[in-house]
Amino acid sequence: MASHKILVIDDSNVIRNMVRDMLPKGNFEVLEAKDGVQGLNLIRQERPNLIMLDFLLPRLSGWEVYQQIQLQQDLQAIPLVLMSGRKEEVTEKLQEPFEYFEFVQKPFDQKELIDAIKTAMAKSKRRPAMVASTPSAVSTAATPTDDVQALNEKIVKMQAEIDGLKRQMTQILTFIKQKLK
Repeated sequence: MASHKILVIDDSNVIRNMVRDMLPKGNFEVLEAKDGVQGLNLIRQERPNLIMLDFLLPRLSGWEVYQQIQLQQDLQAIPLVLMSGRKEEVTEKLQEPFEYFEFVQKPFDQKELIDAIKTAMAKSKRRPAMVASTPSAVSTAATPTDDVQALNEKIVKMQAEIDGLKRQMTQILTFIKQKLK
């Protein structure tokens, strides 16, 4: 039986199969998700030992999945490898050096994949545990952490909407520039 669960979240069946084929046989159970929503659900249900996350995904982008992971301490502890064919899209949202996760540029070979996994595991161990930032979380019997989590979820949704609007604005500007030429 496989000792480690690796979740590969990528809309490309080729990439998911490639990762499966590159991993040492028998050591890993590879779970697959073809979009961000399915991937986030599998993260919460299966609690994998490693997440390989494509940055550009349908339904819920890799960026949005990443933000959701950052909202929960237990999910933050899971080693993460971000994958993308365009590193600039990742670095636009997340500044280098990547402190708690690893990045691998597509296409990658087996050595690059294994190195990225090893580095992601080492980086995740260096991540400090989150500390509750509100004193009321300790002093009251109510559940303000639920309120904080609800607010954080709203922030993530709003950020996703802002990112969508920025993309639309960029598309509009590109279209206008092309028409002006």
